[in-house]
Amino acid sequence: MNILVLCTGNSARSILLEALLNHYGTGRVTAWSAGSHPVGSVHPGAFALLVRNGIATTGLSSKSWDRFSGSNAPAMDIVITVCDNAAGEICPVWPGTPLRVHWGVDDPAAAPEEERPHAFHSVYGILASRVRMLLREPVESMDQRSLGALLNRIGGTG
Repeated sequence: MNILVLCTGNSARSILLEALLNHYGTGRVTAWSAGSHPVGSVHPGAFALLVRNGIATTGLSSKSWDRFSGSNAPAMDIVITVCDNAAGEICPVWPGTPLRVHWGVDDPAAAPEEERPHAFHSVYGILASRVRMLLREPVESMDQRSLGALLNRIGGTG
């Protein structure tokens, strides 16, 4: 199952969710992340948190969602937005017919500097919990309607 995680800057939330999906979903899901207006680098707080929790950071980068909209791009099964801006943008056409869902979380990189470590920890916990809820289910064999309902329940929109 291929999952694309979107955010505007692709530097923190989407990177965290990509890494968590690949870590916990090994052999079941492959995740990538991208941004509509990528900042070009991964936030150091995101990298540090992943390393501290034993989650691989190899290959993580801030990149444009255009990379995933061409004919050579992998077909996506699910596209998850994690920021309200990306959820409201007009997205490219993704190969395949992916389910689209919004799992909005606050941007930890936008928190005041003294609150940033707590903000990153909080967002990481929310996203890790959502990934575990998703992967407790037989997502690979679910029909689109059931999978969509599950994704919306997990994200708090259904």
